[in-house]
Amino acid sequence: MPRFHARVVTPRASRNMNRLFKHFAHKGEVRIDEQQAEVVFGFGECRMFAGTEQLLIDCQAEAGESEKRLRFVIADHLTRFSGDEALQVEWQEGPLPDASGEQPA
Repeated sequence: MPRFHARVVTPRASRNMNRLFKHFAHKGEVRIDEQQAEVVFGFGECRMFAGTEQLLIDCQAEAGESEKRLRFVIADHLTRFSGDEALQVEWQEGPLPDASGEQPA
């Protein structure tokens, strides 16, 4: 299953993540706390980690329509729920690297 990730610069990472995942709670299985969250949809899954100045996103879905849908849903909703921040999600192929220093072990 293809994996993809993004690093989104935002001073309100925890706030943005929490708002987004509270919304997702009626659309999929969600686990959330102040620093990390996970959602499992029927078409893929995504984990987020809220750092001090960035939001780290790690997702996976079946190749094809499911992958396209998950990329769109996460980026579109994050942009809408971030208010006036105008966040940019630029997807990278592969899993989220562990080198960030802010991702929990």
